[in-house]
Amino acid sequence: MQTAEVVIIGGGIVGSSIACQLVEAGCGDVLVLERETAQGKGSTGKSMGGVRAQFSTPVNIRMSLYSIPYYASFEERLGHPCDYRPQGYLFCATSDAHLNYLRTNQQEQIGLGLKNVRMISGDEIRGMFPQLRGDDILGGSFCSTDGFVDPYSAMIGFMTWACDHGAKLWKNATVDSISPDGQSFTVSTSRGEVSAKRVVNAAGAWARSIAAMVGVDLPVEPLRRMLVPTEPFDQFPHTAPMIIDMSNGFHFRPESRGFLLAWNDPEETPGYKMDFEPSFIEKILTRAADRVPVFENLAVNPKRAWAGLYEMTPDHHPILGEAPAVPGFFLANGFSGHGVMHAPATGKILADLILTGSTELIDAKLLDLARFAESRTIHETAVL
Repeated sequence: MQTAEVVIIGGGIVGSSIACQLVEAGCGDVLVLERETAQGKGSTGKSMGGVRAQFSTPVNIRMSLYSIPYYASFEERLGHPCDYRPQGYLFCATSDAHLNYLRTNQQEQIGLGLKNVRMISGDEIRGMFPQLRGDDILGGSFCSTDGFVDPYSAMIGFMTWACDHGAKLWKNATVDSISPDGQSFTVSTSRGEVSAKRVVNAAGAWARSIAAMVGVDLPVEPLRRMLVPTEPFDQFPHTAPMIIDMSNGFHFRPESRGFLLAWNDPEETPGYKMDFEPSFIEKILTRAADRVPVFENLAVNPKRAWAGLYEMTPDHHPILGEAPAVPGFFLANGFSGHGVMHAPATGKILADLILTGSTELIDAKLLDLARFAESRTIHETAVL
């Protein structure tokens, strides 16, 4: 039987970051299990790649304040690129309630140390981007260190560094069962059995079934999100930030020579729906042309659009830490669309908790599984 100090189930960006930071902290005996033949076939490879500190809760802001500088120095740290582009996030408010919401969030962000966020006027937004329909934009919030990364490159960077320094990656390794056995676990996979002192569930949208193998009821469910890339388009600046229309949630950012369009359809229902729904294109292009009139001329190839899965929790915060009833079984699940942007912080937090039992990055109790049973959930409202 193979042995490992820590087995990580899931080779996406979260599992890769945890492996990297465990190894960096001195735990070299790490085995990552990836059920696909290649990494990135789950949510990581289908992510929009946005990174931002403009959240509404202190714990999410703290995770961003660790993660974004990590991405900024990623290549220097790990010797691999992640394509961090600090082009910013611009939230466009179309009501006084939106403005008050942004101001309240910004006070929290600045109080926790975010330096590059500011409120901007409607006139300033119209001056920056005259292509926007700005008659109803009252103002907004902009942070220049927010931006985008390439999720696939970041995932490969984390895992390559980890494997270069002692970790192992098993691809095409489906987990069949997990058996706690006193001081260790036996993990049965399609590639054989592994005995490990600790197991980490980093299985993304499939985390609930992995947790059930050790009798843990994990409140994580998959929710489809669809993204539409455009063909090359030069009538809007490619230096633009991620722009969010707060009136309906439509948002977009530059991608290659075109743009990447996103909108969370409120009619979407939970489930493992992996196929792109062609009728979504008309819905999103209608909202795109309404906010950016020149987008009426956008060309879209439906065959290039895709769907991925968010792993949603009831309060839109992740579940991090040791499962209360199963010592040695750790959770890194339910990122609700923020797994890529918070992967560096998640890796640090899990490495700390696994190796020392505590972390200084956040108050880990805020994100433990027990919060749901104990009615102390904290709701993130800045969800895209």
